Amino acid sequence: MEPPLKVAELDHVVLRCADREKALDFYTRVLGLGEERRIEQIGLVQLRAGRSMLDLVPAVGARDEHGRNVDHFCLGIETDDIHKVVEYLKANSVEVLGEPVTRYGARGNGLSIYVRDPEGNVVELKQLPRES
Repeated sequence: MEPPLKVAELDHVVLRCADREKALDFYTRVLGLGEERRIEQIGLVQLRAGRSMLDLVPAVGARDEHGRNVDHFCLGIETDDIHKVVEYLKANSVEVLGEPVTRYGARGNGLSIYVRDPEGNVVELKQLPRES
């Protein structure tokens, strides 16, 4: 039976944050995501990442045995030079995990790097293919 739906892209990821303001600074100032809305009653900040969303909420409850609240998530990025992205991130005191490597993702193969955000989350930044 064919599914009655088609998943086209990452809709959102929710991160539980011990220091929401530090995480918010990383995603807005360093990576350039725009704040879309807040629901202060529950501590939610929603950030726009292209067609997708990244939600930051207060850390409540247990994390895994290593203290992580997610394994990793991937953000597609537009850039002409991923090596310049690496330099920029390092200049902003972001921990870059390894060198750019070609990996497979939602839009096929592309160069990507892993970084660690202020909460210890691993974020994959994957270069989107050029539109023809």
